[in-house]
Amino acid sequence: MVVGSTYQKLTKPNPRTYIGSGKVSEIKSAIHALDVETVIFDDELSAGQLRNLEKVFGGDVRVCDRTALILDIFNQRAATHEASLQVALAQMEYQLPRLTKMWTHLERQAGGQVKGMGEKQIEVDKRILRNQIGVLKKELETVRKHRKQYRNRRISVPVPVVSLVGYTNAGKSTLLNQLTGADVLAEDKLFATLDPTTRRVQMKNGKEFLLTDTVGFIQKLPTTLVAAFRATLEEISESSLLVHVVDISHPLSEQQIEAVDKVLSELDVSSIPRLIVWNKVDKASDPQKIRQEAEKREDVVCMSALNGDGLPEFCNAVQERLKDSMVWVEALLPFDRGDLLSTIHQVGMVEKSEYTAQGTFIRAHVPLRFARLLTPMRQLCASRP
Repeated sequence: MVVGSTYQKLTKPNPRTYIGSGKVSEIKSAIHALDVETVIFDDELSAGQLRNLEKVFGGDVRVCDRTALILDIFNQRAATHEASLQVALAQMEYQLPRLTKMWTHLERQAGGQVKGMGEKQIEVDKRILRNQIGVLKKELETVRKHRKQYRNRRISVPVPVVSLVGYTNAGKSTLLNQLTGADVLAEDKLFATLDPTTRRVQMKNGKEFLLTDTVGFIQKLPTTLVAAFRATLEEISESSLLVHVVDISHPLSEQQIEAVDKVLSELDVSSIPRLIVWNKVDKASDPQKIRQEAEKREDVVCMSALNGDGLPEFCNAVQERLKDSMVWVEALLPFDRGDLLSTIHQVGMVEKSEYTAQGTFIRAHVPLRFARLLTPMRQLCASRP
C-alpha cells in the first residue's frame, strides 16, 4: 500500500545518498509519521547509497531500488525451471556488490605466528555467492542448448515464426490465447509471462505460422535482466516477423513504444520486418480518432485482443508482412513430390500452378529456408524447354 511519494530535481545524483540531505530528512520524518516499512527509489542505487540510506532511515526500514523491485516481481512470476534459474542468477549478480558486514562476529580469528585477522565473513559470503552464480550459469547454458535444439527442429519445418513483443501488460498473451486457444497466463499485472510460449496458428485460408509470446519489456530494464533472459530474447532474433503490441489506451503509450524500440535496438533485430498492433482500442478515450490515425499508416493494425475485434485484419496484415520476408520461386515439382506441393500451399503464397507432362510447374512466394529445399527443382525448371 503506497502511503506517499516524492521527487527531487538535482543536476546530478548525490554520490552518498542519491538525494540531497534535506530530502533525506524529509523522508525520514515521513517514515516515522506514516509507519513506513519500505522505501522504493525509481532508479538504480549503488551499494554505498543503499547502505547509507538504510543507516539514516533505521534498521527496520527496507530501502529498495528499481532493479530490486523488478527482480522481486520476476521472482514471484517465475513459474518454470528456466524462469527460476534466470531470476535467481539476476538476483545473485545484483546482490554480490551489495553484501554488507552483517556477520563480523563469525570472522576467523588469527592463529599461530600470523598477524592480523583471518578471512572475513563477507569474503566467505562473496565466495559462496560466486560459486552459486557459476553453478547457475552452467545450468542456464544447458537450458540454452536445449532451446537451441528446439529452434533448429522448428527451422527444419518451413513454417514462418512470428514473435510478439511489447511493453509489459500490453496484451501479448491475450492475443496469443485469442489466436490459438493456448492456456497462457494473461493477467492485468506486470511480467505475467516470463517464458517464451510458441503455438501454431492456422488461418481460415489454410496458411500457418508459429506465434511466440515473449517476456514484456519495461523502461530502464536492468542490464542484469537482459543478460539473464538472453535465452528468452534469442527467440526474437529467429523470427520472420516482429509484432509490436502497444496498449494504445495507456496514457504513456508513446514512452512505452520508445522503451520497446530501445531494447529491440540492443538486440540487433532491425532487419526483421515489423507490424505494429494498437491493442485495447475499445478502452481508449476516442477509439474512432485512433482508428482513423491507424488507417493513414501502412504498418499499424487496430484491435482488441480481449474480445477479438480486428482479428481478421491482423491475420491479413501478418500474411502480407510474411510475404515480404519470403522469396520468389519458380519450380517444377515431380509428380512423386506431392508433399512439397502441399507444403508450399500451406506455408507459402502460390501465384500460379500448372500441370505439365514433366510435373507441376509452380510460381510462389516461400520462406527462404524452404526455398533452399526447392533449389534442384528450380534448376530443373530453368532447363525446361
